[in-house]
Amino acid sequence: MTSTASGARGKSARPPSLWLTVLSLTAFILLIALGVWQIERRAWKLALIDRVEQRVHAPAQSAPSPASWPTVSAANDEYRHISVSGRFLHDRETLVQAVTEEGPGYWVLTPLQREDGTFVLINRGFVPSERRDPSARQDGNPDGQVEITGLLRITEPKGGFLRNNVPQHNRWYSRDVAAIAAARGLQNVAPFFVDADAGSQMGGGPIGGLTVVRFPNNHLIYALTWFALAFMLAGRLFVTFGGGLFRRNRFVHEPVGGPSAIARRTGSDAGEIVEQT
Repeated sequence: MTSTASGARGKSARPPSLWLTVLSLTAFILLIALGVWQIERRAWKLALIDRVEQRVHAPAQSAPSPASWPTVSAANDEYRHISVSGRFLHDRETLVQAVTEEGPGYWVLTPLQREDGTFVLINRGFVPSERRDPSARQDGNPDGQVEITGLLRITEPKGGFLRNNVPQHNRWYSRDVAAIAAARGLQNVAPFFVDADAGSQMGGGPIGGLTVVRFPNNHLIYALTWFALAFMLAGRLFVTFGGGLFRRNRFVHEPVGGPSAIARRTGSDAGEIVEQT
């Protein structure tokens, strides 16, 4: 019995295999790296939110000129408060499906022709399904020169979530500037569009000023989750590799009949358990 129990205890105390040790340490390093990465992402997101807030509330500036169109980017220009003037081409408007705080309906994207002959797509705002027909909102479609202020937005190519634009059937799920321009026979079109603000709304026209400027910022929660998992793994590794330092030996084995031991048999076929005297 004594030799059997001793062998079992020796087997259970055997250190983990090398591959399991390497895997555990690799997982710990990876979890720490993911936590640090989320901290860095949080800093980037806070800087982005601050930058966008400044752009949205800044005084309106002139829209980028055609010469600067190739350099327009989301990082440098999106959500800039700009103004642009020209004449609407209402017969070439495009309806893009939308869901807003006003309910489901459509964004009305209308080309604005500028004096230099170039075009800028203007998202004039939202209309419900029952007002998708331009004849239902003639009073809100000005014919002359207008000046529009709003937020510069970057094109949304291909389509929306799990839904691709179908230009040949006039079904639009995202504001893809290039595709809309091609479908409407427009050239020299700016590579961005403008979300008109509420001040640009015409009586009876689409509802402007509904741009949602929101950036989810859950990076701190993600970071704490990765760090917590890393420390849990570290605790498990400590127990596995360092727990033996705090174990007490319950049994001391000495030769039977030794001067400081008393042998006691607990059964006819039991091994010998030696206790300290």
